[in-house]
Amino acid sequence: MASVSVDEAMRRAIALAARGLGATSPNPVVGCVLLDADGEVVGEGFHAYAGGPHAEIVALAQAGTRARGGTAVVTLEPCDHTGRTGPCSHALIAAGVARVVVAVPDPNPVASGGASTLRAAGVQVEVGVRAEEAEAGNIAWLTSMRRGWPYLIWKYAATLDGRSAAADGTSMWITSEASRIDVHALRGTVDAVIAGVGTVLADDPRLTARNLRDGTLAIRQPLRVVVDSSGRTPAEARVRDGAARTWVATAAEVGAGPDGRVDLAALLAELHHRGVRAALLEGGPTLAGAFLAAGLVDRIVGYVAPKLLGAGPTALLDAGVTTIADAIDLELTDVTQVGPDLRITALPRKREA
Repeated sequence: MASVSVDEAMRRAIALAARGLGATSPNPVVGCVLLDADGEVVGEGFHAYAGGPHAEIVALAQAGTRARGGTAVVTLEPCDHTGRTGPCSHALIAAGVARVVVAVPDPNPVASGGASTLRAAGVQVEVGVRAEEAEAGNIAWLTSMRRGWPYLIWKYAATLDGRSAAADGTSMWITSEASRIDVHALRGTVDAVIAGVGTVLADDPRLTARNLRDGTLAIRQPLRVVVDSSGRTPAEARVRDGAARTWVATAAEVGAGPDGRVDLAALLAELHHRGVRAALLEGGPTLAGAFLAAGLVDRIVGYVAPKLLGAGPTALLDAGVTTIADAIDLELTDVTQVGPDLRITALPRKREA
């Protein structure tokens, strides 16, 4: 087998890490490629599920004695603590790895320190290779760990003129089956799906991740969160059907903001405490506006159908904008056709203080 460069190995490690997306929380996604002393790939692995072996351990098991004197290329700084598994820094040292190349330092104070431990043992450590690419693939976990609340994605579906339902309230289906399948795949990558009680009362959604072709549930289900200030969620609502865990978050439990409704920042902090690193906000327009007004949305994914209604509810209500100068500016990062619809991904630009 021909030798590969460290840059090529890191690109492979980033691709490997992506295989764990949606299955590793509250842990990060991590990929690892091991090169022997001649630069040949002798082991690779990724963190497949929380509690399972880390990427470095999988790669070391494949490499065996060929890891000695070689290079470990890892998307995230090797952990330095004992949790459900042992410290990867110690495993790399024990295997005789001579060099460790890291894309992104670990921001988690509980697990960080692996680079220092490796250096103290005489292992050469390099940090920052393909850091931007690795960060993008692990953005939810990294963001959540750095600030203490989940990475929040607002998802909406609307017609070309921004309507989420017709004048009579009907909304099934604004977007195509292809878009709805895409949404269920998106649900499968997050730890929680959030909706307001108004959406629950109006649409009675399940908020589960499903295969729409046969209705089967995904093995791993996100936590269903109903933001319900006064506890109006009916006992017979489908979010209480037992198909997935559900938390009805009330103002009495979470805390209330100045408007008497659930304090959204406190809600996100509690979700982080419960192990949620990425959350999907699905409805409705009032709740979405409140999250946007508070600056708590990290990414927007809009499914826009080639339809016009001219009247009816809009996908977004009050987001704290009263004049054009206060508009929430967005950075478009992707526009993809999904069936007949457009999926638009954008990041809210941070406002100047």
